[in-house]
Amino acid sequence: MNPSIEKRGAAKRALLSLAIGSFGIGMTEFVIMGLLPDIAADLLPAVWARSQEEALGQAGWLISLYALGVVIGAPTIAGFIARFPRHRVMIGLALALTVFNALAVVLPAFELVGVARFLSGLPHGAYFGIGALVAADMMGQGNRAKGVAFILTGLTIANVVGVPLGTFLGQQWGWRAAFAVVAGVFALATVCIGFFVPEHAAEPGRTMRQQLRVFRLGQVWLTLAIGAIGFGGFFAVYSYIAPVVTEVAGSPTWAVPIVLVLMGVGMTIGNLVGGRLADISVRRTLCWALAALALALAVLALVSAWIVPLAVMVVAVGAVSSVLAPTIQTRLMDVAQDQQSIAAALNHSALNIGNSLGAFLGGAVIALGWGFTAPALTGAALAVSGLLIAALAFRVDPAVVARA
Repeated sequence: MNPSIEKRGAAKRALLSLAIGSFGIGMTEFVIMGLLPDIAADLLPAVWARSQEEALGQAGWLISLYALGVVIGAPTIAGFIARFPRHRVMIGLALALTVFNALAVVLPAFELVGVARFLSGLPHGAYFGIGALVAADMMGQGNRAKGVAFILTGLTIANVVGVPLGTFLGQQWGWRAAFAVVAGVFALATVCIGFFVPEHAAEPGRTMRQQLRVFRLGQVWLTLAIGAIGFGGFFAVYSYIAPVVTEVAGSPTWAVPIVLVLMGVGMTIGNLVGGRLADISVRRTLCWALAALALALAVLALVSAWIVPLAVMVVAVGAVSSVLAPTIQTRLMDVAQDQQSIAAALNHSALNIGNSLGAFLGGAVIALGWGFTAPALTGAALAVSGLLIAALAFRVDPAVVARA
């Protein structure tokens, strides 16, 4: 066999193995949003009987606890494991994700499930961060964003297949069935990574103190702010898409999984396109995607009373938001100097701060009585804020200034 063909085949198998894990992460992060009413009714029966809105608000803490786990776990785990071989690290992270998601299946009380959700979030950022470095190494210079996008494709495909399927299973056989499937996906990923991800040399000289130097870099902070605020606009809508479909558009509950599928289709398209565009120009891709996200969210708020235009705009929002993920990831690797491991993981800390921020602000405007379309307008404002931060970042970036 031609050595180059064999090498490409090995790279594809390795990337696919990592993408299986990102598929599981996509499921565990997002399937809970469509199952919040089921979880609230099961784990908080007394509150549910008194006030469904109050029970849903409390159940929303399970989303925030997962996001908090990502925010804390991404820099700390990535900083500590930088000295170890990356393929072994990926096996350990996939195994941890298997165990922690299995806990959500068996733990009986709301507080214990909350602990399981927090623990499940801890390996999330390190998995994507180290996986992105492995993918970038295998794809080579000039194709780094494509490699990162391939890993993230598992997450976006989860929104096409895994999240709607998990939502359906949870509605039919109980919400714990969805997390049992998630644990099975991570178990498969662990086995595949063990077999197909090649050895990647460790950096034994790397210390946590050295990795933390990344926080001295102003461009890293600005890039993280773009992810946390700009991408938060997407989560302001996604967290409350179910009531928009049922209460605003007046569609039946079975339409919610269909809308989630459409969101996932848009996210998959946007992720793949974003990888290609970011390899051409990170700067232009980042700015145009944030502007397009703000516009798409504003239009979604205007048409959400009609299910067909709503569905079209859901695809558009999913697409333009997912252009941002590989672009921000690549930007972080560009500005992090030699602290690559922790910087790559920090992207997912930022995105999950956006998750928590968007969900919080979206819930806040609903609680104020502004209606279920208010989160979309809130999201548009967050996307515009992210665009302003991006403009500032490129204006003061020494590399951009030098080229100008």
